[in-house]
Formats: sequence, structure tokens, C-alpha cells
Amino acid sequence: MNIQRVDLNLLVYLDVLLRERNVTQAANQLNLSQPAMSNGLRRLREVFNDPLLVRTSDGMTPTERALELEPLVRDILSKVDQALQPTAEFDPGSAERVFRIMASDYAESTLLPALLAKLRKEAPGISLDIMTPSDVSFLDVERGKVDLVINRFDSMPQSFHQNTVWTDSFSCLLSVDNPLLKDFTLENYLKAQHVWVSKTGMGVGVGVNPEDVQRLGWVDSAIAKLGKKRHITVFTRHYQAAMILAERNDLVVTLPSLAAQLQHDNPRLVIKTPPLDIPPLELKLAWSPLLQHNPANRWLRQLIVETGREVSWDH
Repeated sequence: MNIQRVDLNLLVYLDVLLRERNVTQAANQLNLSQPAMSNGLRRLREVFNDPLLVRTSDGMTPTERALELEPLVRDILSKVDQALQPTAEFDPGSAERVFRIMASDYAESTLLPALLAKLRKEAPGISLDIMTPSDVSFLDVERGKVDLVINRFDSMPQSFHQNTVWTDSFSCLLSVDNPLLKDFTLENYLKAQHVWVSKTGMGVGVGVNPEDVQRLGWVDSAIAKLGKKRHITVFTRHYQAAMILAERNDLVVTLPSLAAQLQHDNPRLVIKTPPLDIPPLELKLAWSPLLQHNPANRWLRQLIVETGREVSWDH
């Protein structure tokens, strides 16, 4: 078919339909009526000689042809978006807007204070709306409803762009009254009562299975390689809660070192190096391909990476 005879707006329709997999929701995204979107889907089926989306018990399911087209269409629209972006750079000094960021409380407590200090100087009109990982889904990010996400990720959609904010080691927090401090060996560490803390990725969390070592994360995987396991008394997704629990004289908290350093001046806690080697973790910054070329988003990404480098160097 000659491209001159094809309405290229149909590619926008197809992109949104494949994201939403629902005609009504796709119409709402594009501020169209449902009949107009249904007509668009009909025309798309004629262009590609394929049903593209088929109604099943799971809703509108893409055909094999639609799944082949999905990355191609998004790449085309991304390039068009890049071409249409204003040539003028984002001016942070005069900008007034809110950036919506999803961040774990580990990232929030270690990175954001330094980031806010920079924003006060460089962009006083900018505000941050910080959301928790449980508030956001991968689909929200893909649609550009969230500007950036900052966390540790076991997996991420291939379409997302990402950068490393920093690499962090692990430290242990113990009460000054914890008897384990007298002989902080691996053997005694494993005999102790532990607080497990982690919030990886995004979305609503699920219950922890203490026997599923791979899903328990860095610390327990490192212990498992030694043929050992630790006794976990409390599972939490909140680093601040874990640090408060560390003040008990019978608990050990193993967590990222930059988080542990927040308690450096706490007279009730001691920071110790773990008695085993634990591979470092990466704090990641990720964003939607829809925002890859957005000048404001690009400026904020650069500022976050720069801030992360400074924070990690200071420690």
C-alpha cells in the first residue's frame, strides 16, 4: 500500500490501543469519542489486513501481527516526537511545574535532600510530587503519567530508558547495647535475630516467602552461597522503620550503606561492616520512551545523576 494513501494519525491510534488494550480507554487517552476510536480500529485493520486486537475472555488481546508492529510503531512515534520537540532548552530558573517521581524511601531519604538543595538554587519554581513504589505500575510509567522512577529493579520493560544513580555497599546497624558487638563474627551474625528490609521495583507488594532465597535479595543470596541462612524476625518494606527497629538490643539490620550512614550521629546505634561479602546494589533511574526527548525531563535526569554522583562520592 502506498504510504501517501495512509492517514499516519492511525499510528497514534494503534500505539494507544496497544497500550490500553481497551477501545474506550484509548479513546479517553486521545480525547476522542468511542465511535471515532472504533472507526480508527476498523481502518487500521484494513490497512494491515489483520484484526490486530481480538476480544477474548481476558479483554482485547493483540494478535501476533500487532505484537510485531508494537515496537516499530513506538520507535516511529518516538522519532517524530523528537523532531517536534522545541529547539529551545528547558529553562529551570524560570520554570514553574511539578515533577512526579516514584522513589523508594531508601532513595527518598538518601538522594532527595541533596536534590532539593540543588533545586532551591537552580529551579526555585519546581516542586516534586514523590510517590511510593506501591502507588505506581509499569504501565503508569510507560504512559508517561510518572516522570521518573528511582529504585532497585530486578526486571524492567525493555522499552524503558534507564541510568545508574549510584552503586552502594551494605552495612549493619546494631544497638549500642546489642551483645553481638562484643564478637561480631559470621557465626554469631547468623545466630542473631534479623530485620529484612527491601522494596524493589514498583507496584503493590506481595507477601514474603522466607524459603524463597532468590526473592529475598542481595543479603540472603550472599548468605545462601555460603550454605547458610539467617533467622529473620521482621520483614519490612520501609528503611526508616528498619532503622528504628535497629535500636532494639536483640536485632540486626543489614541495609545499604548510604541509608545506614543517616544514623551516623545516632548515639543509640553502631554501624558495622557485615561479616561476609555482599555484592553491591545499583540504584536505578528509569523513564518512559515517551519522555526520552522531553527537554524538562532530560534536564531533571541529568540533575539527578549529577546529584547521585556527589552524594556517593561524599560517602
